Amino acid sequence: MRVIGLMSGTSYDAIDAAAAELRLDGDRLVLSPLGMLSRPYDDGLRAAIAGSLPPASTSMEDVCRLDTGIGQAFAEVARQAVEQLCGGQADLIVSHGQTLFHWVEGSTVRGTLQLGQPAWIAEATGATVVSDLRARDVAAGGQGAPLVSIIDVLWLRGRSGVPVALNLGGIANITVARDEPVAFDTGPANALIDAVVAELTGRAFDADGVMAARGQVHAALFERLLAEPYYGRPAPKSTGKELFNLAYLARFMEGLPEIPAEDLVATVTALTARTVADAVRRYGGTEVIAAGGGIRNPVLMRQLAAELGSLPLRSTDELGLPSAAKEALAFAVLGFLTVHGLAGTVPSCTGARHARVLGSITPGVRGPLVLPRDVGSPVSLSIE
Repeated sequence: MRVIGLMSGTSYDAIDAAAAELRLDGDRLVLSPLGMLSRPYDDGLRAAIAGSLPPASTSMEDVCRLDTGIGQAFAEVARQAVEQLCGGQADLIVSHGQTLFHWVEGSTVRGTLQLGQPAWIAEATGATVVSDLRARDVAAGGQGAPLVSIIDVLWLRGRSGVPVALNLGGIANITVARDEPVAFDTGPANALIDAVVAELTGRAFDADGVMAARGQVHAALFERLLAEPYYGRPAPKSTGKELFNLAYLARFMEGLPEIPAEDLVATVTALTARTVADAVRRYGGTEVIAAGGGIRNPVLMRQLAAELGSLPLRSTDELGLPSAAKEALAFAVLGFLTVHGLAGTVPSCTGARHARVLGSITPGVRGPLVLPRDVGSPVSLSIE
């Protein structure tokens, strides 16, 4: 089956599309990447997303406009992916949408909201669309995140030791692929870095870690940030920009003298490295296999390597899975499981009571999607 995964993370800078051929070979799921493309949000839509995120307030009119605008943006990227990556024909499109709110009270997730009306994608491409994948896990008592954990577990199963898959997006998350796997958000990755850089310079992110490299970690602020209670909570757990935002950072800076911009960026960059490394050590990780936009920040990666000490740090590219496409490919896999009636979660990773089939299906325009019957759940994932 030829499947396209669509993803825009908590950094909301671009929409990624990754295509793959997916097939079941006995109890093995075989994934053959077909390529990816990425398109930035236009400035107006990105500003509208930013203006609606916590701690800002919004209206139902804004929500409706965003749902339509994001859906149309995803539809255009999907249309391009069908033509450029799939030769004009895709069997299935899987859309993560754009997370606008992740409702967490204490250690319990009450709800999660991803916008981007899938009907626009179905109309633009004619393909069946799977969307809204997180809500079912939340309804089953889970965190709704990190959903990529099932792909990490299937893929890394069989490696020696305790491999840890790391995603450095707006929020950092890990999957610890041990006998009883565990996965959770460790804390901020690019969320605070990007927010500080945008506020102080107007640029979207710290390109090549230049600002962090020029700065010094502010010891007092660093210690205050590390005292955040979230880090001490047991897994499974999830978080987002609802917690880690500029207002949050400002509260920790109260009473401190003015901090130079470069030092502030250096401090929040070091925070990501320390909290990720602490989480890996806490769960006995023996190697870290990283993906996500954060791996393109050489300063962050050097700091993370230093924090991990003797533990190997490598990218998913070294193991055959394109790091830039990993999350979009992961959602392609989740949609593939959904339309085959197979569960897409690992309860020990999300905290759900049971593994569940995820998402909602929007029919395409070319007739029903005919699927094989009586297929079993895969126990491993191979990249070819």
